[in-house]
Amino acid sequence: MPTLLEQEILSQPERIAGLLDAELEHIGRIAAALPTCDYALIAARGSSDRAAQYAQYAWGALAGLPVALAAPSLYTLYDAPPRLARALVVGVSQSGQSPDIVAVLEDARRQGRPTLAITNDAGSPLAATADHVIELHAGPERSVAATKTYTAQLAVLAALAAHWSGQPERLEELRRLPDQLAAVLAGRAAISARAGRYRAMTQCLVIGRGYNYATAYELALKLEELTYVMAIAYSSADFRHGPIATVAPGTPAILIAPSGRTLADMRALAGELRRRGAELLVIADDADMLALARTPLPLVDGIPEWLSPLAAVLPGQWLALQLALAKGLDPDTPRGLRKVTRTV
Repeated sequence: MPTLLEQEILSQPERIAGLLDAELEHIGRIAAALPTCDYALIAARGSSDRAAQYAQYAWGALAGLPVALAAPSLYTLYDAPPRLARALVVGVSQSGQSPDIVAVLEDARRQGRPTLAITNDAGSPLAATADHVIELHAGPERSVAATKTYTAQLAVLAALAAHWSGQPERLEELRRLPDQLAAVLAGRAAISARAGRYRAMTQCLVIGRGYNYATAYELALKLEELTYVMAIAYSSADFRHGPIATVAPGTPAILIAPSGRTLADMRALAGELRRRGAELLVIADDADMLALARTPLPLVDGIPEWLSPLAAVLPGQWLALQLALAKGLDPDTPRGLRKVTRTV
């Protein structure tokens, strides 16, 4: 019997297709209706915060819109909300329930700023607070670890970037994505066969850059909550500024390196890590990059770099699931976690 998490991972191509069918035109209307802003402030927690990191690149590169990540504790613990002049304020939350995320949007409305909620629950407190709401259409998330809602959030953020970019080809690239995600998941059997090798792993590095900086953090989170491995995420640039000294022979390092502007840098880092004796697990579509890995985690060709985080996270999700099973853990009920986390 497949676990709930397995079912949800495998449902992602269909869920993203349904989201795009239901919301792409609506997202376009919202993108056109929002006033011109100097920057966006995004409030989120957990996997949703990783999605916000993706927006820093997608909205910055395609729309020229700077993105800042909110500090919700300023609102709920310190009672010191910052000034939000000229800001678009966005709340990203699977459940839309967390009081600190809601507080950011409530204060934004008090300051007269436009607000947008991206959530799987259109009836949630977050949705009720916002001027505009985009629903994820991911269906009930029955497993504790977020998978389909994370990629749905990325798809919404990508759709906004595409509309703001003024480049019709970006929307066409987005529409092709569900079939490409299905092709990536079609290669999951090879990942399942290799996961047992890492049964005794207690810590690892997860490294990406650019658009996939967010993917490194999201994959590290999945490994931590599902397998209890201490997974530490870095940008490849930041990693060279000190943490590389921690690499010893045998250190597992997961590199997220799809084709694009960051590939040359990731390939250079892979060579350096190999010289230090690290064991590489590589998520990539480039044959030469995959050849550097002890454990290749292949993507498919043709996914644009700006959309690659939606695909690159899938082999990582599947690896985390299979590693949990190899360790005899229940991936549907990680210890100490609940589906909805409310922080203040």
